[in-house]
Amino acid sequence: MSEKYVNARGLQCPGPLVQLSREAKNAAKGDRIIVEATDMGFKKDVAAWCAKTGNRLVNIGECNGVVRAEIEVS
Repeated sequence: MSEKYVNARGLQCPGPLVQLSREAKNAAKGDRIIVEATDMGFKKDVAAWCAKTGNRLVNIGECNGVVRAEIEVS
């Protein structure tokens, strides 16, 4: 298992999800992807993306205008 980081700060929808999808395609099962985005809509979008793709949203939070999501690739 490895951990990957995606800096999607400054990107608007669908930018953060595009970056996440690209990273997920290159990840192995069990890998964790950390995404940081400043688009507040990303909170809802990443939860829906995980439900649709079968990946697991491990953790999500917001601090100082940055949404940080941790996804486990399934």
